Amino acid sequence: MDNNTESEKKEEQGMHTHVLEDGTVIQHSHTHTHENTKAVLNRLSRAIGHLESVKRMVEDGRDCSEVLVQLSAVKSALNNTGKIILQDHIKHCLVDAVQTGDMQEIEELNKAIDQFMK
Repeated sequence: MDNNTESEKKEEQGMHTHVLEDGTVIQHSHTHTHENTKAVLNRLSRAIGHLESVKRMVEDGRDCSEVLVQLSAVKSALNNTGKIILQDHIKHCLVDAVQTGDMQEIEELNKAIDQFMK
């Protein structure tokens, strides 16, 4: 027998509620996919493979300059992947947050951007 309340069920599905200053109640989920999910996953898989080859370079005692160049390529690939995720987030989630007045989502995006830019 399932004793979960309706709000617990919604939480399990990634749903949560915001109450705006004017008393408006908004429910939405941060569990979602975007148009670029497949591309992001492919890029991450390539970056992981590239990083594993850099690890082998270090294990094999390859020249430090070569390792640094390859690390730079991995870092660039991850940054570009992050940009795609950020663009998707702005295009979908942020637009929704602005339309619904979800200031928490906007604040979370600002924090994520700060972390990403470090």
